[in-house]
Amino acid sequence: MRIRLGTRGSTLARTQSGMVADQITAVARERGVDLEVELVEITTHGDISRGSLVGLSEVGVFVAALRESLLRGECDLAVHSLKDMPTQAHPELEVAAITERVDVRDALCTGGAPLRELPEGARIGTGSPRRAAQLLALRRDVVVEPLRGNVDTRLGKVGAELDGVVLAAAGLQRLGRLDEATELLDPTDMLPAPGQGALAIEIVPGADPAWADHVRALDHADTRAAVTAERALLGVLDAGCAAPVAAYATVDAGMLTLRARVIDTSGQLALNEHATGPASEPASLGRSTGWTLMSRGAGRLMGRT
Repeated sequence: MRIRLGTRGSTLARTQSGMVADQITAVARERGVDLEVELVEITTHGDISRGSLVGLSEVGVFVAALRESLLRGECDLAVHSLKDMPTQAHPELEVAAITERVDVRDALCTGGAPLRELPEGARIGTGSPRRAAQLLALRRDVVVEPLRGNVDTRLGKVGAELDGVVLAAAGLQRLGRLDEATELLDPTDMLPAPGQGALAIEIVPGADPAWADHVRALDHADTRAAVTAERALLGVLDAGCAAPVAAYATVDAGMLTLRARVIDTSGQLALNEHATGPASEPASLGRSTGWTLMSRGAGRLMGRT
């Protein structure tokens, strides 16, 4: 049996999709099923656009083309970086699995000095307002520069145009390049994006159970609970990648702990929340934490009146 997995064409996307494909075939093999997963490359607007993705990312610029291909029957499943996905579920698709999360931290790559030892006025590249705001909160003197491109492009600017760049540790880890990180930033200082480090697999609800059940077997319950809380908070704040919102949830012994931060773009003002509740009710905890932040003025920090 052969199924087609839709993926973006970047090295990271293909690597992530290849890992998921291997996991699916391994599960099928354990169940005595010979299953082949073929990668189908899909071009997205985010891959071909030369402009800033701020504002576009919040509506899933990297996700829409994959979803359209899935609905047209050009592929049978699609893999997304969860942090890129809109918080609203797609009415015609099923998130069949959220695989076990890897490192949630952000990685600073400078080729030498850690953040606190960079020279005054150091130029650091990132395309994320969340990272930019938290960098400025940690180092008021640094200059944050906009950054786009794949991992090679971004790392190639270090030492040439920039003193450093910030990337997701998860991406570097999946590419086998985590040793290129100078410093893995503590989540206490640099709280990650909701869903960071997790992958989601989407299928159509009526997919053939002969292969779809093997995909669903990859679902990691604690990861799903954690990211559900984070994304429920994000949904209440009605914020995407254009807003400096961070959230990180963990599960331990059936209890979920959620930390959240909304910070203004200058890095000068921040609201932090910490909440704990049953892991069986992650969306409820996320929403309540989001409403608490809104009641404390999160809307104003995100630039709303």
